[in-house]
Amino acid sequence: MVLENTPTIKTQRLILRKFRETDVHSFLEIMSDETVNTYLPWFPIATIEEAAAALEERCLSQYQKPSAYHYAICLEDGIPIGYINVGNEPNHDLGYGLRKEFWHKGITTEAAIAVVSRVKEAGYRFITATHDVNNPRSGEVMKKLGMTYRYSYVEQWQPKNISVTFRMYQINFNASDEATYMGYWETYSTHFIEQSI
Repeated sequence: MVLENTPTIKTQRLILRKFRETDVHSFLEIMSDETVNTYLPWFPIATIEEAAAALEERCLSQYQKPSAYHYAICLEDGIPIGYINVGNEPNHDLGYGLRKEFWHKGITTEAAIAVVSRVKEAGYRFITATHDVNNPRSGEVMKKLGMTYRYSYVEQWQPKNISVTFRMYQINFNASDEATYMGYWETYSTHFIEQSI
C-alpha cells in the first residue's frame, strides 16, 4: 500500500486539502449546526475554544500518522465548507459532513468520488461506510460510489448515548473479492440483514 498523507486533490468544483489551524472558524461553522450534526456522534460545538480542540483531535492529529486521508472540502476560494475522510482503522470507514446550505448540490458525491479513487490507487482493498437508517440520503451517496449494502446493526452511540440502527455499505476494489468486513456485525449483538434496501 502506498503511504500518503492527505495529498491535495482538485475536482471540477472543489479543492480537497488538509485542514489547518487557521480553519478553526470554518470548522466551527460546520460543527456548530444542529441540523448538520443530527446524524453525527458528537454534540454541536458551541465555542471557538471547543472548535480548536475538536479540530486538533479529529483532523490535525491525523496528519501525524504515516498515512491519512482526512480532507477539508473547499470551493475555489479555499474556505472549508465540509470534511471527508477515510479512516486508518481496519474498517477503512468513509465519513463526511457538509454545511447545510451546500446540501443537494452533489458536492459530497463529487468529493467522495475523488477520495475513493485516490485510496483505490493507493492500494486499499476496500472501504466501508455507515449511515443512520433515518438518514437515507447519506446511503444514496454511498450507492453513487458503487458501494453496496451488506448488513445493519444497532449501536449505543457515544457521546450522545442514543440507540442508532446503522446500515453498513462496502465496496471492494478487486472485482473478484466478495469478502465483507464483519467488524460491526461481530461487535454489536443486534445485527441483521434487511431485505428491501
